[in-house]
Amino acid sequence: MNVPLSTAMSGISSANERLRASAANIANRASSNQARPSVEPTNVDKVPEREINPANEIVEQQSAAYSFVANLKVLQTQINTTGALLDIKA
Repeated sequence: MNVPLSTAMSGISSANERLRASAANIANRASSNQARPSVEPTNVDKVPEREINPANEIVEQQSAAYSFVANLKVLQTQINTTGALLDIKA
């Protein structure tokens, strides 16, 4: 797999994981003293755990959905470009 495809797939996977974590936060909100787990890049300092706020979780889910769609568009464009190049060469 070439680099642009793996980059787009990594972005899709990351957006999916962010959406999963945010959905779990909302689902677990009823638990008392529930800390907010989050998906953060490994090369930055850890963010202190925060209280679960439904408004923040909805924004996180929308952001993850937009990121998912954007990475999917990158993947589609790369596949279409590769297909066009193969058609020209054939």
